[in-house]
Amino acid sequence: MTDSRRIVLTGVGRGLGQAMASRFAALGHTVIGCSQSPERVQELSARLGKPHRFDVVNVASEPQVGEWAKAVLAEGPPDLVINNAAVINKSGPLWEVEVDDFDWVIDVNIKGVFYVLRHLLPAMVRQRKGTIVNFSSGWGRSTSPEVAPYCATKFAIEGLTLALAQELPDGMCAVPLNPGIIHTDMLQSAFGSGAASYPKPEQWADRAVPYILGLGPRDNGRPASVPS
Repeated sequence: MTDSRRIVLTGVGRGLGQAMASRFAALGHTVIGCSQSPERVQELSARLGKPHRFDVVNVASEPQVGEWAKAVLAEGPPDLVINNAAVINKSGPLWEVEVDDFDWVIDVNIKGVFYVLRHLLPAMVRQRKGTIVNFSSGWGRSTSPEVAPYCATKFAIEGLTLALAQELPDGMCAVPLNPGIIHTDMLQSAFGSGAASYPKPEQWADRAVPYILGLGPRDNGRPASVPS
């Protein structure tokens, strides 16, 4: 491959992250990923091997993200950063959501994205090159009951990303991406058995990965959706 890229990918411990990591690697790109799960990190490291790298990182911890970013940048700025790590609240009316559950969703879904960008973007901006893809959701552009905290975070990602896009120099790109509806653990927590009627992460990645790789400066500041 002549256009091999260094790709930073958060949330590799879950279905979408694992599927993307595998597909990017199969296409000849280098994946630098993180997850809170030591077991998933170990499994991906063993399966994909070098030059790929996977580390245990809690994106909701700014010190952990900072240390991880130093290791990432030691080999140069990434070409593509994908903020995929996210969690969803236990389904229920907003007034019944536990404070700790609300804080957890905010800390991972919003603060985690900010921490990753805060530590990686300066090196990318200096080179005036690179693409940022922040995973949004259909629930970042519309709403449903019993997932209000999650909706709030994904609406926030839309706004954060579109504002960021206005700050980037020419040659860079920031896009909020709606991945679509995929059969993941997260979807199952909201949809129950109905989640099984949607594509599995591996099927989704066959469409999504080439689409993500095709995003560039011309797409800066344009909300995007993975083609169905």
